[in-house]
Amino acid sequence: MSGFGPGERFLADCPARLAVELIADKWTVVVLAGLSRGPVRHGELIGLIGGISRKVLTQTLRRLESHGLVRRHAYAEVPPRVEYELTPLGATLTDPIHVLNEWARENGDAILDALDADAEPIAHHG
Repeated sequence: MSGFGPGERFLADCPARLAVELIADKWTVVVLAGLSRGPVRHGELIGLIGGISRKVLTQTLRRLESHGLVRRHAYAEVPPRVEYELTPLGATLTDPIHVLNEWARENGDAILDALDADAEPIAHHG
């Protein structure tokens, strides 16, 4: 079953669609997972994630902050120190992200096998 009943809409302006679009971003789930263990500094998050540029991480963090999922805390220290952490709303995504991660671990090989099978040249019979 799809989980959507008759007459349910998934329109562009509905809150559910906004939430899905936010979470479906390439880096959102990875950043949220990186923050799931507690407050983290920007540079530490780069190391945890790998493959993300500083600029893209900053953009992702700002987007998640503006949507109420991440809190930025700047300490009045020299040198300046900034940490990011999940808000209570952001923390509600920890369990679903864990479930998705487990699914990916259990099914990753099958997905790679399907990709490999699709990449094989198609024999043409004439």
